[in-house]
Amino acid sequence: MLSGYHWLYVVAVAAVGFSAVARTAFYYLLRYFTDDVLGSETAVSRLPWVALGFIALALFQGGFTFLSGKWSAEAAEGATRRLRDYLYDHIQHLSFTYHDKTPTGELIQRATSDVDALRRFYADQAIGAGRIILLFLVNFAALLTLNVRLALISIILIPLVLLTSVFFFRKVSQLYEEFQEQEAKLSTTLQENLSGIRVVKAFARQAYEMDKFEGDNFERYTRGKRLLIMHAVYWPSTDILVFAQLILGYFVGATMAINGIITVGTFIAYMGMLNMIAWPLRQLGRLIVDMSTGIVSFGRVLAIIREDREPLDVGQHQPTGPVHGEIVFDRVGFHYDGETAVLHNISFRCQPGQVIALIGSTGAGKTTLVNLLPRFYDYNEGSVTLDGVELRDYPRRYLRQQIGIVQQEPFLFSRTIRENILYGVGRNVSDEEIEAAARAAAIHEVILTFPDGYSTLVGEKGVTLSGGQKQRITLARTLLKDPRILILDDATSSVDTETETAIREALEQLLPGRTTFIIAHRIQTVMNADLILVMDKGNIIQTGTHDELMAAAGTYQRIFNLQSQIENELEEDLATTAS
Repeated sequence: MLSGYHWLYVVAVAAVGFSAVARTAFYYLLRYFTDDVLGSETAVSRLPWVALGFIALALFQGGFTFLSGKWSAEAAEGATRRLRDYLYDHIQHLSFTYHDKTPTGELIQRATSDVDALRRFYADQAIGAGRIILLFLVNFAALLTLNVRLALISIILIPLVLLTSVFFFRKVSQLYEEFQEQEAKLSTTLQENLSGIRVVKAFARQAYEMDKFEGDNFERYTRGKRLLIMHAVYWPSTDILVFAQLILGYFVGATMAINGIITVGTFIAYMGMLNMIAWPLRQLGRLIVDMSTGIVSFGRVLAIIREDREPLDVGQHQPTGPVHGEIVFDRVGFHYDGETAVLHNISFRCQPGQVIALIGSTGAGKTTLVNLLPRFYDYNEGSVTLDGVELRDYPRRYLRQQIGIVQQEPFLFSRTIRENILYGVGRNVSDEEIEAAARAAAIHEVILTFPDGYSTLVGEKGVTLSGGQKQRITLARTLLKDPRILILDDATSSVDTETETAIREALEQLLPGRTTFIIAHRIQTVMNADLILVMDKGNIIQTGTHDELMAAAGTYQRIFNLQSQIENELEEDLATTAS
C-alpha cells in the first residue's frame, strides 16, 4: 500500500530531523545570548543579530514542521486511499462461503472505521513517533555537549515512562479490539434494521428493535468506558514520572549553577532541552498507547486481506465460444464447510436446450443444486460436466458469463430502471434491446406508466417498487444478458397469476436454444418442462415428465392434486361470492 510513497515518508522524517535541530539550536543561541551578550559592552550591536537568529530558527523550524506534516499527510492519504480501493475489490472477490459466515456490518466496520484508524496511524502516530525519537536523540546529544552528568540525570526515569507505556499498550490493545468488535455488532444491528424497516413497521416491532439496539449500544458504552478509563489512568501515571524527572533535573542543574559548575546560560539551555526530552517521551508513551488502535485495526483489516480470493480466471479448460448446454450430474454430493450433507447422490442428464424443473419442499436443496452450476460453491463428491468437460475445469468468470440467474429474492441497485436492466451486460445495448427484454419480462408497459419511464430512479434495493415489479426487472436484466444457460430460482413467486402467465408465455418464446433450470412451487409453472426433478432432503426422489410423474403415485402427484383442489375450492368460493 505504501509503494510509491516511501520517499515522501523519508523526506517527512528528514524534515522532522531538521525541525528538531532548529529547536535545539534555539537553546544554544539562548545560552549564547545569556552568557555572552547580556551585560557585555557590545550587547547593543550584537542584539539585532541574535534577534535575527531567533527569527530565522523559528522560521526554519516552522517551515520544516509544515513540510513534514504535508508530506506525511500526502503519503498517509494516498496509502489509505489505495487500501480502501484494494479492500473493496478484495471483498468483492471473496467466496460465497466467506460472505455466508461474515456479517455485513462487520465488513463495513473494517472497511471504514478500521481503515480510518490506519490512516491516523500513518498520518499522525507513525510520523509523530519518528519526530519524538529524533527530538530525544538530538537533544540528548546536545545535553552531552553541555554537561555529561546533567545528560545522564535527565534520563533516569525515562525507562519507567516507557515501561508504563508498554504495559498500558497491551491493556489498551485488548480493550480496543473488544470495543471494535462490539462496534461492528452495533453496525450490523443498525444495517439489518434499516434494510428491514418495512417489516419492522408492518409488525409494529419498533419497541422490540429499540430494546435490541439499546442492548448492543449499552455493551458498546460499557466497553468504550473501560477503554477511556484505561486512558485516564495512563495520563496521571506518566505525568507523575515526567514531573519527577523534571524536578530532579531542575534541582541538580540549579544546584550546579549556584555553585558555579555551569553558567546561568547553560542552565537555561539545559531546562529547555530537558523539556524537549521529557515531554516528547511522555507523548511517545501516549503514541504507543494510541498506536495500539492502529495495530489492532491493522490486524482486523489484514484478517480480510489474508482470505483467499475466489479465482475467476483459473481453469484447465479455456473455451473461446459459448457453451452448448449439455449438463450431466453424476452421483454429486455437497455440504457447507464440513457440515451435514445438503445434497446426496444427485444424478441426471440435461440435453442442450432442455428445460429442467426442480420442485420440492423448502430446504430440499433446489437452490443449492443450481448454485453449483456457476460455481458459487464447488461440489464435494461426484462429477458435474458441461459439454463433456468437468465443471471445475472451467474458469468461474466464463461460467458466470454463460449463465443468467433470476434469484428468489430480487435485488435492485439505487439507480435508474435502465441502469438496473443494463447491469451485467458488457456490451453496447440499444434502447430497443432494453425494451425487448422488458417486454419479455412483462414489465415494459408498467415502466411506461412511471413519470420518468426507464429513467425512473428506484430506491435502495428497489424499495419504491412492488415485489412483482422488482422480480420482472431482474428477469429483464437476465434476459438482456442473453445467456446460454438460464436459471429461474422461483422467479415468479412474487407475481400474481395473470403476470405469471404473461411471463411464462414470453419465456416460451425465449427458452428454445437455452438450457433452462426452473425452480418453482406451482405445478403449472413446470408442467411443460422436458425433465422434472422432485427433491426432498437433498435427494432426487422422482424424475420424469409431467405425464410420467402423474401416472406414478408419489410426491409429485400428491402436490398436483393438493394444488388443484385448492384452486378448485378458490374458484367455487369466488363464484359463490360473485353470485
